[in-house]
Amino acid sequence: MNKISYIICLLFCQIVLAQSGIEQEPPFNIKTISFVQNRNNVVPYFKLGEVFELQFDDLYGDEADYYYTITQFNYDWSAPTDLAKVEYLNGMDNQRIITYENSFNTLQLYSHYTQVFPNRFNQITKSGNYLISVLNDESEVVFSRRVVIYEEQVSVGLLVRRARDFDSINEKQNIEMTINYGDRTLQNPIQNVKVTIFQNGNWENSISNVKPQYTIGSELIYRYNKETQFWGGNETYTIDNKIIRATNNTVAQVTSGDNIYNTYLYVNTPRRTHPYTYFPDINGNFFIQNANSSNSQIQADYSWVYFALNTPNMLDKNIYIVGMFNNYALTEEFKMEFNKNSGLYEKAILLKQGFTNYQYVVTDKSGKIDYANTIDGNFFQTENNYTAIVYYKGNNERYDRVIGIANTNSEVIRN
Repeated sequence: MNKISYIICLLFCQIVLAQSGIEQEPPFNIKTISFVQNRNNVVPYFKLGEVFELQFDDLYGDEADYYYTITQFNYDWSAPTDLAKVEYLNGMDNQRIITYENSFNTLQLYSHYTQVFPNRFNQITKSGNYLISVLNDESEVVFSRRVVIYEEQVSVGLLVRRARDFDSINEKQNIEMTINYGDRTLQNPIQNVKVTIFQNGNWENSISNVKPQYTIGSELIYRYNKETQFWGGNETYTIDNKIIRATNNTVAQVTSGDNIYNTYLYVNTPRRTHPYTYFPDINGNFFIQNANSSNSQIQADYSWVYFALNTPNMLDKNIYIVGMFNNYALTEEFKMEFNKNSGLYEKAILLKQGFTNYQYVVTDKSGKIDYANTIDGNFFQTENNYTAIVYYKGNNERYDRVIGIANTNSEVIRN
């Protein structure tokens, strides 16, 4: 393939991704992409008008120019909505990100970028699904991330129960839901109200297109036995390297490599056949922190983190290390390799220091996730966060608005 053909293919792929609402993962130099509120990394569900930030690092550290665009998508992210940009955006996007700082007192040089929404250049005026794309100075998409902007127009109730079928009663968690729209008029709610349910903010295993089973007055009732079930999974693993040169119960060894630290984690052993053990985690999230600094966003350092998993060679499977730190991405950067000499699956990932949750995901060669045969098993007792997002599109409306949201935790699971 010559250079011109490669460029044309790359541009075509970017257009397809942008038109379908699929998130584009960043190149190697872009790290630690996060949505931030009150200095904490959060799952990107925001109330209309609420302030939030998009932050990321560029390891080149050359203060490159980056721009962003905002595009509204329909409920299932299959295409942009029929609205013109001026109808959902007050102002203009395609603005340059002007807030950035260079790292200070770190071995790894990087530029840290922050973009606040809403801002003086633009404000999102309607609820719905949005794709925020970050572009370079040649208008090429560097990465993109999904955001859900919601209103609170209906009351949503969530309840977590054990699965009803005996085959998975000890491995799955079932979500029951009610939507009460009160005296609000909804046209044909059975057809026009749609729901997406998330486990720990992960788009990979979210459940969509579930219709109400029945209605009672102004309530829509969802009490399915199988359609709203999630695999319980297990508590996530943790990396705690807030003090980057110290060992602890997650870090076995630290060495100084070529101008950067190497963080070696303890070898993990599959927990699938072990009894469930509760261990507090943050459900896949991460927090950036340098315990010895006053501004972790630019003073937290990067290190090569070495993962090791003691499990037999799975010839027809792939194993990935995922979490919110990498947007649960199943890419080569996070795929483990089997070391015949050590008999372990191993991988080194460049991570910003702090407190990071991660887990192992098994896929077949086509990339389909094998939830049933996950490395660490599935347990109904596992503590997970669940979020339900309610969409509504009236008969004559041209976009799916988000009219409700609810959160719950499986700590209150019922039989």
